[in-house]
Amino acid sequence: MIEIPGLENYIAQFPVYEYRTISTDILYAEPRVRMVCKQECERYGTTWACPPGVGELEECERFFHTYPQGLFFSTVAEVRDVLDMEEMLGTRQAHEEITGQIADYMTQKDLDTFVLSTESCDICEQCTYPEKPCRFPEKMHPCLEGYGIVVPEIVEREQMEYMLGGNAVLWFSLILFRKKE
Repeated sequence: MIEIPGLENYIAQFPVYEYRTISTDILYAEPRVRMVCKQECERYGTTWACPPGVGELEECERFFHTYPQGLFFSTVAEVRDVLDMEEMLGTRQAHEEITGQIADYMTQKDLDTFVLSTESCDICEQCTYPEKPCRFPEKMHPCLEGYGIVVPEIVEREQMEYMLGGNAVLWFSLILFRKKE
């Protein structure tokens, strides 16, 4: 198990609700998640951060298993009305910024990281998909579900909260990590 010096203190400055260091041995790419992406997400086939731009499921699974561990965490955001999708989605960017800062911290601790998060990527006004390569692959956080990962199963296995009720929204990220070579 790779220890990350000072991580607990670093994370404490953010509204991280819960976190766990998990082995990627528990992760697998589930076809049913990809099917939901294809049938229900308007971003499917429009960005490098979503399927099919992220690759075939088998390819995604092989890739995330090249990292032995992951930091799986949630942040909490408060909204006036949880039924207001625009307001709820407006809190996602803050989660993405926190995710990026934590990944940067881990990189400074001599770790190679890869972030899977909530986004279908909003970095560029117009994505280059599929004509040209991504302009900012180092900044893009592909979607957990796009890689076929079933977030509620990790939450349940790790005995974490999935919903808080009231006007609270939980966002989840997984920062895969390994020692730099």
